[in-house]
Amino acid sequence: MVKPAESMSELAQLAGVSVSTVSRALAGNPIINPVTRERIAKLARDHGFQPNALARNLRLKRTEAIAVVLPLGHQADQHLTDPFFLTLIGYLADALSDRGYDMLLKKVVPTDERWLDRIASSGRVDGVIIIGQSNEAAAIDRVARTYAPIVVWGARMPDQRYITVGSNNMAGGEMATHHLIDQGRRHLVFLGDSAAPEIAQREAGFRKSCEAAGLGATAHTIRVGLVSDSAYRDLLRLIADEPDIDGIVAASDVIAIAAIRALERLDRAVPRDVSVIGFDDVPIAEHIVPPLTTIAQDLRLGAELLVSKLLRIVAGGQEDSIEMMPALIERRSA
Repeated sequence: MVKPAESMSELAQLAGVSVSTVSRALAGNPIINPVTRERIAKLARDHGFQPNALARNLRLKRTEAIAVVLPLGHQADQHLTDPFFLTLIGYLADALSDRGYDMLLKKVVPTDERWLDRIASSGRVDGVIIIGQSNEAAAIDRVARTYAPIVVWGARMPDQRYITVGSNNMAGGEMATHHLIDQGRRHLVFLGDSAAPEIAQREAGFRKSCEAAGLGATAHTIRVGLVSDSAYRDLLRLIADEPDIDGIVAASDVIAIAAIRALERLDRAVPRDVSVIGFDDVPIAEHIVPPLTTIAQDLRLGAELLVSKLLRIVAGGQEDSIEMMPALIERRSA
């Protein structure tokens, strides 16, 4: 029976080389002759040698973990069970796992401007992926001046220092509004809270399309949050006061679904009386009644881009922001 090698020095003795040669060979360093690398790798396999991952990470100053952070400055009561969060986090977990990284998930309700400093300086992660900027763009920008490995899912902001991956939110807002106008809807409302820059851009697209169609005087916005139950309660009251509404552009699928529930409670049929269109295309969107027409963001691709860009930055590379074009998914709600 082959005796296990318990340390790198024992493996070096067996191979008749230095400890540094064993270390380089097991790391695949091309400075070591390929024949020697394979001989050392075979000895390691034969003797059950497993390099100490913690020691390797300390030597390389790597943790092989990435923080995925949700800052909820403007919507503190939003939960990780939100369908959008669940979908994007799932794709991020897959993308990180495929690359051998662990994910440290954190929901943050900021109480001071240094919440991101604490994560970046913790020594627990190699980089940070932030899902949504909330109203924390200034804090993110400040940290990004000295801490490079940050990539943000969300809207591209003027003069930002950090890298973003996200959709063209304004184009998505225009796309949704044009779809309702093309159906003959003339009394339109946007549902959302523009404290988040992504939603502000969707609202801007809504307003631009309404004004271009000569509907600026009748189109307006109802401020509503992203939490399903509270949005439903608010919309029961607000929609009841808006008897002329015949088209709704919602800032998210969660809000759109809450609106459909409220309209049903108020005996206003969707889409006969009111057309409703969402934003995101989360998995539940096609399973509600009626199935939700929505503006789809490619969250799977977005997760891949977030991870690949961040890991290239961790490795010392340079990256640029990217803005993806969303797509209209027609179902039966509009």
